[in-house]
Amino acid sequence: MAQTVRGVIARAKGEPVSIEEIVVPDPGPGEVVVRVQACGVCHTDLHYREGGINDEFPFLLGHEAAGIVEEVGEGVSNVAVGDFVVLNWRAVCGECRACKKGLPHLCFAAHNATQKMTLTDGTELSAALGIGAFCEKTLVATSQATKVNPQASPVAAGLLGCGVMAGLGSALNTAQVRRGDSVAVFGCGGVGDAAIAGAVLAGATRVIAVDLDDRKLEWARQFGATHTVNSAKEDAVERIREITDGFGADVCIDAVGNPAVYQQCFEARDLAGTVVLVGVPNPQMRIELPFQEVFGRGGSLKSSWYGDCLPERDFPMLIDLYLQGRLDLDRFVSETISLDGVEEAFRKMERGEVLRSVVTIDGAPS
Repeated sequence: MAQTVRGVIARAKGEPVSIEEIVVPDPGPGEVVVRVQACGVCHTDLHYREGGINDEFPFLLGHEAAGIVEEVGEGVSNVAVGDFVVLNWRAVCGECRACKKGLPHLCFAAHNATQKMTLTDGTELSAALGIGAFCEKTLVATSQATKVNPQASPVAAGLLGCGVMAGLGSALNTAQVRRGDSVAVFGCGGVGDAAIAGAVLAGATRVIAVDLDDRKLEWARQFGATHTVNSAKEDAVERIREITDGFGADVCIDAVGNPAVYQQCFEARDLAGTVVLVGVPNPQMRIELPFQEVFGRGGSLKSSWYGDCLPERDFPMLIDLYLQGRLDLDRFVSETISLDGVEEAFRKMERGEVLRSVVTIDGAPS
């Protein structure tokens, strides 16, 4: 029987979100209903509210979540009722041309639930990134629910659903940072700090954090940055070269998504070094690079989409590292809030006051 729950809705471009009743249908074949315990407030949710993703309003926001499987539909075998899961928006299809090439992390046809959640008047909702988890319960495709160790805190585990995974994966999967590498990360918000943590996990010996805000640079040190550069006060490219014996960093990660920052990454890398773009640019942005330098410096210019992750591979492994004390997911959490606090959390995020605000649903463990 369909259930009515509370959720956070964006009805129109730029308007404040509202808490409304939504209808969650019974799961159909290949679908599951998840009781959401925690969901991080991500910039992508704000992009949806601002109409920056598409104009398919109204949106049910939220996607960076963990919870408990409550119901399963016909044919579901990867999870069972009672399983603790992290939700993901790359549920690989196994059939598209990327998957058939053995590149499932580039899947072009990721699965979402077939049925739509609705408002009580029947209006269909567009679920953010096919998930819609700023609500008490949500309906997803079964492969969007990745089972992990239930000893993990939902507040921490849910962060792997988007931003933290994007940052960790940009270093671990996309850049493939090696032991002894030097890594510079530009932009020390949640994604950038996760990239720093990923570089540390991979064994980088010099991890350089670059930002305009001294407070964020201090956060970056807490995640393992060995050096910090305030690019409002000194030339970031020159300083990175000084730190790396005049050569430049082996890997430069743009966690901002800004052409000027990307050009700094390009100029701050060593010969044959790697640039990774994980920050999300807007559609109007353009970049101009010296073409001779693109050829002459060699190396790689890469984009990292969701950290090039495979959720069924990466989520359980990263949760194990968290439980072993080797990956401090708790440090990303600036505050926990209720569903009613999402609009204010957006404002705090825009002001750079938080790494992550996390919505907790009544009764969820911390």
